[in-house]
This record gives sequence, C-alpha cells and structure tokens, in this order.
Amino acid sequence: MVAVVKPPYQFRPMVHGDLVAVIGNEKASYPFPWSRSIFEDCLRVGYCCLVAETGEGVAGHGIMMVRAGEAHILNLCVGPAFRRRGIARALLHELLDVARRLVASSAFLEVRPSNHGAVHLYADTGFHVIGQRPGYYPAAFGREDALVMARDLSTFAGQSRDSSASGAGDT
Repeated sequence: MVAVVKPPYQFRPMVHGDLVAVIGNEKASYPFPWSRSIFEDCLRVGYCCLVAETGEGVAGHGIMMVRAGEAHILNLCVGPAFRRRGIARALLHELLDVARRLVASSAFLEVRPSNHGAVHLYADTGFHVIGQRPGYYPAAFGREDALVMARDLSTFAGQSRDSSASGAGDT
C-alpha cells in the first residue's frame, strides 16, 4: 500500500461565503485593506479568485486578472496566523499555473517596496522590477510608490504537487 501525503492546505475558487475570512486576513495584514465591494467586484467580473484553505479555515487568497495574453496579479495575502508555512509561495505558483493554462505569456504585479518579504518572494519566483508607479499606494503619511514587477511565463515550470484548483477561476 502507498501512503498519499495530503498537503496541509488546498486551493479552491473563492466564493462569497469566504469573504468574511478573506477580509479578516486582509485587515490583519494591511493598514489599507481591500474592501468587501472590491472582492465582490472581482468575483462578479470573473477574475481568478482563489483561497488557500487549511483545516483551520481560509489561510490566504489570491486575485488575478488574465486578458490579452497577460496575467495581472492583483492581490496575494496570507493571514498572519498562517505565515511561514509556504502558503504564499504555493498560492503564487498556483496563480501562475492558472495563468499558463489560460495562455498568458507574461505576468505582472505591483508591490510596496516596503513589503520586503513580498518583494523577496516575487524576485525568488522569477519576477523582476520593470518600473515604478509613483504614489500608487495609500500610506500613513501620504502615498507610497509601487514597484512594477514582471516575469515571462514561458519559462515557468509550474507546481510540483496536485491541487484542487484545476481550472479554478476561469476568466
């Protein structure tokens, strides 16, 4: 008999019933979290909206738009109680897998330069800085610039494990 090891989290499409947990993770993670209406709009227009779910609940979420052969990762968040478990990296890989299946050849995102962990994660996943958006994010005192990062998806090897989000969030 062969034992199958199940990962400690699974990916699945986000549903409206997830929004309380998703917004809770957002509020615990960011000083300027997305509002419920932004998430509702993303679901309504058919963006790829995924959650990472553990036995403890919704650990994180990712939102991505795929159009005209390009993927734009709009939001990637893992709640503080679930960090340091590899969930953000796996969720990013899952989004990039979905983008490849939807025939995107490149992926883009914006990130706060002050979010060193996220910048490192994206760089470690093959993203590189291609520009900057001045005053993009609200900040405690004024506005913060965004780094614009991109990566070529033709060289993305994808996930090495199964996930339950195959075809999730088709756009």
